[in-house]
Amino acid sequence: MSNKSGFQAMLGAKCPQCRKGDLFPVSPFSFRKISAINQTCPNCNANLNPEPDFYYGAMYISYAFSVALVITALTAINILIEKPELWMYLTTVVVGNLLLFPAMLRYSKVLYLYGLGKLKYKGD
Repeated sequence: MSNKSGFQAMLGAKCPQCRKGDLFPVSPFSFRKISAINQTCPNCNANLNPEPDFYYGAMYISYAFSVALVITALTAINILIEKPELWMYLTTVVVGNLLLFPAMLRYSKVLYLYGLGKLKYKGD
């Protein structure tokens, strides 16, 4: 059986060390415990919380995702609609952020752990 690439493991929100265990205890479509992350990997027991408040830095990544969404939405509206109204901008940005909030929150933590966590892939 082939191993997951680092990119596939990130997309699947898997442990950086074994690329098999889930980082989050609940599904991405569950709003219950939306920001909770497992303390340890359920597969290899790697510590997924290297220090207290480790994931606070992920807020910067989440902010970058939100800014990218706003810029993309505003650009799309300007290209697709000749004379857009203010409510179109506001509605698109608010609805887009609400719909993508769970994904942006999760993937900001995933990217932060993969980028700044000390866990390295150990393979099988």
